[in-house]
Amino acid sequence: MEVSPEILERWDKEFFWHPFTQMKVYREEENIIFERGEGVYLYDVKGRKYIDAISSLWCNVHGHNHPKLNKAIEEQLKKVAHTTTLGSSNVPAILLAKKLVDITPKGLTKVFYSEDGAEAVEIAIKLAYHYWRNKGEKRKLFITLSNAYHGDTIGAVSVGGIDLFHGTYRDLLFETVRLPSPYLYCKKEYGGLSERCVQDLLTKLEEVLKEREDTVAVILESGIQAAAGMLPYPKGFLKGVREITKRYNVLLILDEVATGFGRTGTMFYCEQEGVTPDLMCLGKGLTGGYLPLAATLTTEEIFEAFLGEFGEAKHFYHGHTYTGNNLACAVALANIEVFEEERTLEKLKPKIELLSERLKEFWELDHVGDVRQLGFMAGIELVKDKKTGEPYPYGERTGFKVARMCWEKGVFLRPLGDVMVLMMPLVIGEEEMSYVIDTLKWAISKL
Repeated sequence: MEVSPEILERWDKEFFWHPFTQMKVYREEENIIFERGEGVYLYDVKGRKYIDAISSLWCNVHGHNHPKLNKAIEEQLKKVAHTTTLGSSNVPAILLAKKLVDITPKGLTKVFYSEDGAEAVEIAIKLAYHYWRNKGEKRKLFITLSNAYHGDTIGAVSVGGIDLFHGTYRDLLFETVRLPSPYLYCKKEYGGLSERCVQDLLTKLEEVLKEREDTVAVILESGIQAAAGMLPYPKGFLKGVREITKRYNVLLILDEVATGFGRTGTMFYCEQEGVTPDLMCLGKGLTGGYLPLAATLTTEEIFEAFLGEFGEAKHFYHGHTYTGNNLACAVALANIEVFEEERTLEKLKPKIELLSERLKEFWELDHVGDVRQLGFMAGIELVKDKKTGEPYPYGERTGFKVARMCWEKGVFLRPLGDVMVLMMPLVIGEEEMSYVIDTLKWAISKL
């Protein structure tokens, strides 16, 4: 069915309700409708070309239209597209589960599939709660962070901490205790990400655990609060949390949905601090940005708490129609193989160094209040007044104005409010990187 760009634009505004989008504004503006991709480039229905500088919402890893990933889907499609995993299995799901256990931190031995990161978190929350129930303990409290983001399903929202996203649903949520956002707290109280601040934060966690013996788990994004505007943790914070949760017999859930599959320079950020969580959530880059697939990994100990005779009803009553989808698992397996064959992480190191050097240039701009980075993830915060840190009014959509200027120059960006996010495909070349950075600097300088 061939439809003109003009009709597509009309139908888009008439029928398609977009996520995280004020549709009144969207319907008043001209927007991009993508048609195809090649490498780090996307092409719209009018033939315009853009560098995908946010990896199609942080999930594309090896570029668009990668031959090995395409072939994996094509080959699996010749066999079968989907079969249920409720009481049966399929070859790609088995092979991928084994591969994920091989590449994740030692001690994670079981894989439960879902379709996106929020579902992976939802599963981790339910598994953690159910684990204690099966062990005869009635625990209910989850400890999370201010400014946390773990997805948009109700459980994931409950452990979230961004009121703009989550406040509307407060009456639907279960109980949590929020500790301070490490980056914001350390910056305010200590002037930076110091070791003293880490100890302060860990003391606060310990005080809560001493008081609340009904704590199920601590849940954290791994290494950085990405959706909050790229707020990295101070080094040692994650390792300290792991040590305390072990001491107080509390589970640790790590959300590696945004940070997994090379975004921080290692396959998973927790490797950098030598941490193995009790449950780990994966998504986004799991399939290289090709198909919806997520996974929740856990330990043998948690798995065994669900074993028993059928009549005991101890098993995990949770699953989705497309859990362990054959096509998605096949391309995820190929995605991991590409990491190994193309030495993706090894080649990423000089790009992270280049990004670090180029990010320094943004401090010179009048309306940049902060520059933050973890590995190949970066955020440039725009402010109305550099001296006072006064932000732009929310309704002015300053970040979107900057992004639209970048679109005109062939760079596709989507900000987090007034934080300009750089989350480029891991395979981007240095020339394209420089063009992205030069374009973003130019657009910010026009404010």
